[in-house]
Amino acid sequence: MTQINTSRRRWLSSMAAWPVAATLASHAPQAQARLKTRAHIVIVGSGLAGIAAANRLSQALDGARITIVDGKEAHNYQPGYTLVATGVWPVGKVVERNADFHPAGVEWVKDFAAEFDPASNVVVTQGGQRLRYDYLIVATGTQMNFDQIDGMDVSAIGRHGLGCVYPSAQAAEATWVALDTFRGTGGRALMTLPATPLKCAGAPLKMTFMVVDRLREAGTLGRSTVEFHSALGNVFGVKAVNDNVLARWDKLGVGVTYHHKLTAVDIGGRRATFSTPEGAQETLEYDFLHVVPPMSAPNPVRQSDLAWKDGPFAAGGWLEVDKDTLQHRRYPNVFGLGDVNGTPRGKTAATVKKSTPLVVQNLLDVMAGKAPSATFDGYTSCPLIVREGSAMLIEFDYEGRLTPSLPMIEPLQESYFAWVMKQRMLKPAYLAVLKGRA
Repeated sequence: MTQINTSRRRWLSSMAAWPVAATLASHAPQAQARLKTRAHIVIVGSGLAGIAAANRLSQALDGARITIVDGKEAHNYQPGYTLVATGVWPVGKVVERNADFHPAGVEWVKDFAAEFDPASNVVVTQGGQRLRYDYLIVATGTQMNFDQIDGMDVSAIGRHGLGCVYPSAQAAEATWVALDTFRGTGGRALMTLPATPLKCAGAPLKMTFMVVDRLREAGTLGRSTVEFHSALGNVFGVKAVNDNVLARWDKLGVGVTYHHKLTAVDIGGRRATFSTPEGAQETLEYDFLHVVPPMSAPNPVRQSDLAWKDGPFAAGGWLEVDKDTLQHRRYPNVFGLGDVNGTPRGKTAATVKKSTPLVVQNLLDVMAGKAPSATFDGYTSCPLIVREGSAMLIEFDYEGRLTPSLPMIEPLQESYFAWVMKQRMLKPAYLAVLKGRA
């Protein structure tokens, strides 16, 4: 029986490679004449979005000056953080070097942006360097506002039952230390969700599923409780996914409390305080706490004229882009890419994969004196882990409609097939996008 199961899994793994390869090929850059230009393009941010754009532009342009602005030397494969934080991967699998992925000839300003002055076409770095540009791509990602949680200390992650998968690869590794200790004894786990938009909004759900799974493996689930505290009226913004997850949690015994916002944590005392819309405060003791910080655009974006000034994205200072073209609504030589965009959805690596070639095409159109020709539908994907060895591949658009791209995977049905995609195939796909090849 073991041999049969092993053979079946190997067959499924090999079959999983075929649709991924087909998907990558369908989005590979098309050979075309390079646009001759002396324009200076500044890309702020060297995550997946920024480097992928730089690689594509270097292939499409002849004579352009391309500058990446970012002080980070490490490149982290952030979609792998949940695998590290739950003991599936070692931390080394998510840590790379930015320099290994920059295209030849790109200028790298190893500093962080401190100020955007779009009226003057200038980016100012923290070190005081003023960079003038002809075109700008903002790909700064999000800002994690841990300071909105009294008592929170990122350096304490891994101790006293404190976990958070978001800040870094090291924090993900430390979260596994806390979770591994917790599952040995069991107890009370509190999982949290803030009211702001998030990068990888599925991560809090994955962590919740995997906490249950790790307790089950350790034989301590029966003497444990797992509670999910959402600052919203749901746990996920797509109703079909939200309802599916809640039904699964109901069977697993995961309790859900809505409109509970984490406002304070006593790390040494293992107590978390939540507020309600009515202003009430409730303090709960825990053995394991997974903190998800409120997020916003980074301060240099939110404090600039590039940010939304009104509407639903103004509070977070998100980049004011047209959701279809991802061109700035008031500064036509500026485009947004990735998590910083103020759009209805789309803060995942899969969003970057689909939107990067569209943004590059629209920028090329503008450089050629034409209107943007490519339209983005808000594609977002979340390989939602439900336990080790099983996941759901959730794909949806701006409207929250499920948009499955692989006919052999039902979006709301868990499978080993989807797990293989998450655990084995998505990082090679990510690296292909990073290099401008997909």
